[in-house]
Order: sequence, then structure tokens, then C-alpha cells
Amino acid sequence: MKEHIALKADIRKVRTPRSGYGLRGIIRQWDLQSMVLPGFICLILFSYIPMYGVIIAFKEFDIFQGIGASPWVGFYHFNLFFESPELNMVMRNTIIISTLKLVLIFPAPIMLALLLNEIRHNGFKRFIQTATYLPHFISWVIVSGLVFSLLSVESGSLNYLLEKLGIIDKPINWLSLPKYFYSILLSASMWKEIGFSSIVYLAAIAGINPSLYEAAEIDGAGRFRKMFSVTLPCIAPVVIIFLILSIGNLLSAGFEDILTLTNNGKNGTLTNVAEVLDTYVYRVGLSEQRYSFATAVGLFKSIINIVLLVAANTIAKRVGGNSLW
Repeated sequence: MKEHIALKADIRKVRTPRSGYGLRGIIRQWDLQSMVLPGFICLILFSYIPMYGVIIAFKEFDIFQGIGASPWVGFYHFNLFFESPELNMVMRNTIIISTLKLVLIFPAPIMLALLLNEIRHNGFKRFIQTATYLPHFISWVIVSGLVFSLLSVESGSLNYLLEKLGIIDKPINWLSLPKYFYSILLSASMWKEIGFSSIVYLAAIAGINPSLYEAAEIDGAGRFRKMFSVTLPCIAPVVIIFLILSIGNLLSAGFEDILTLTNNGKNGTLTNVAEVLDTYVYRVGLSEQRYSFATAVGLFKSIINIVLLVAANTIAKRVGGNSLW
């Protein structure tokens, strides 16, 4: 008994203090905390303080009176949006484009990372990585200019090639036909982001224990079997996390890509297929200066995104055990 008490006393002596908690811990770690401080300040300034402006969704905002003096109107602008004849069109386009991006673009970086992992020639692998990463750093204004040049009626390379092959008789104005818009939008978005989005999956693949591949080889597994039996299950938690985030942004169908590919919304023939919530808020809020109405629409989108995020996280946690929180 005495030996047991002495052992517990020794354990208390060697037990490290909880220096990482409370004000004392922050003071002791002042050098580390100072590195976090700039990011924390930026988060407060650009993410939390602007939330005060959300209240104009419940006011009839007058730019000359300011937010505080503007009269309250309650849910008037929300009701106005729900009764708007453009509601069905905007919601339909937003859901269609978001779903297509989730189904077609989300898996693309995963497939690219899996294929890059199978390349054994380091020089060729670095070349492919660089070639796929670079488009991410090109602005959508430049990308849309490239798309316009490629699909131009007068001098577009695509029309020229199809005419030479005898597939078409005369040039097609691709960007003025609604039936081609989704294909053009998805192709440009995938080309621009597939390489950069694959970085996190390549990092996850690099962290896989090599002994798992060795064990699979002993069992006679080939490259494809190792890919589906070792690589994919090991990076599944990362994939699920990004899938939850993508579902949480389901109503964020895009802004810069759609706006630039429709020539800043001036292409009226594409309005029925290209007008989404983000471009609608831009057009109504800035072009028509209906700030309260646009804020109400943006707040509605944010609330739906939060609900989708919580629902996706709950389902993922119950089914697979992986979640954001």
C-alpha cells in the first residue's frame, strides 16, 4: 500500500503542467500566439465585423441615411424574392450548375491525383503537375478571353478544325447558344482548377504507409487493385471532408466564371440558363442599386448553405465516422 502511494506521488511530480491553457499559457507562448494574431485580426476585420451589414436585409436601406437610420421593414424583401417571377429560373439554374460541378468536377482532382501517383518518371510527373497547376493562377477574365478566342465565329480554332474535318458546314456561335453553355462552363472550370485542387489529395497519398502497398503486392495486387484497395480507402477521410464542404456550398454555383463567360451578363440569350443566385445578387444589388433586396437574397443563400453543411456533416458522421466536427 505504501509503495502504491509513493508511486502515485512520483507520477504527480513528473506530470507536466497544463501550460497550454488559459491566460498563463497564452503569455508563456507569446511568440507562437503572435504568429496567429495577424490571421485572427484579418478574420475579425473581414469576416465578422462586416456581418453587421446583414441587418439591411430587414431595412429599406437608404445610402444617405445610413444603416442605423434606415427604416425597418422586417421580412418584406424576403417575401418579395419568394414572390419574384425570376425565383424559379434562378434557383433552377443554381441547382443545376452546382450539381453538375459537384458530380463532374469534384471527382476530377481525385482521379488526377491517383493517376499522377502512378507515374514513375519524375521529370514527366513534374511537367504534368506544373501544366495542370498553372491555370489556377490565371484570372477568369483571361480564361474567358481564351475561351472567346477559341470559340469565335470569325477566327475560332474549334470552328476552323470542325470545318476542315467536315463535321460542320458553317461556323457555330457557341457562346450564344444556351444548349452549349453548361458544357463550356464545366470544361473551362475543370481545366482551370483540376490541377490545383489535386494538391491536397497528392499530399494525402504521400502520407500513406508504404508497407500497405508492399503487403498488397505480396497478395498479388496489381496497380489498379492497389489504387482501389489501398490508396482510395486511405485518402477517403480527406475526400469526405472536402465533399462535405462542397455540399455546404451547393448554392454557390459560381460568380466570376459565369459572369465573364456571359460577357458580364450582357449576353441576354444565356440569361435563362446562366442566371444564378450570385450573379442575380450582383445584377440586382449593384446594377439596380436594390441593396436591401440583394442582401436578403444573399442571406437566404447563406442560411440554406449552412443547413446543407450541417446535414452533410451529420450524415457523414453517422455513416462513416468522418466529419468536420
